Amino acid sequence: MALSITNLKKGTLFQLEGVPYRVVDYNQKVMGRGGSIVNVRIKSLTDGKVLEKTFKGNEQLESADVTNQTVQYLYSDGGAFYFMNEETFEQFEIPADLVGDGAGYLKEGDKVTLQFFDGKAINVELPKNVPLKVTYTEDAVKGDTSSSITKDATLETGITIRVPAFIKQGDLISVDTSNGSYRERVKL
Repeated sequence: MALSITNLKKGTLFQLEGVPYRVVDYNQKVMGRGGSIVNVRIKSLTDGKVLEKTFKGNEQLESADVTNQTVQYLYSDGGAFYFMNEETFEQFEIPADLVGDGAGYLKEGDKVTLQFFDGKAINVELPKNVPLKVTYTEDAVKGDTSSSITKDATLETGITIRVPAFIKQGDLISVDTSNGSYRERVKL
């Protein structure tokens, strides 16, 4: 299916030269009689690179046939991550470089979305926020109750993030997977 350049709104998937992309940012300029120009920032779904592109007038793009599948994370052996479709029990081996920094947010048994293009897994979509347990953090200094004071906390997956001073070892916290920041303490 062909897409007009004016359909390239934020989040739209399309392919360019056989590579699937997602629109990250969209800006359209109308040029009077000359038509319009669309400036977009796009992210490659295969390697994660972000590009700036300009499309003119009546250019047509091909929509990307990307399918999503909810899968369960099984384990990692260092070089690859293994996932399983819970309905068909089909297993998928994903190279570690494709998972990238997302590895720090994955626990065994977590549900994530795998994206497929031409029958090949191209991307692991993490949930926006994940609950993770704090395995180590320094105790807060008595009297230091300002909410702007932060400290390092090591989480159950091995990553370290900055958290407010009141967070203790054993707390369950919500972490934003897009930037690795603390969101809130999860109530049990």
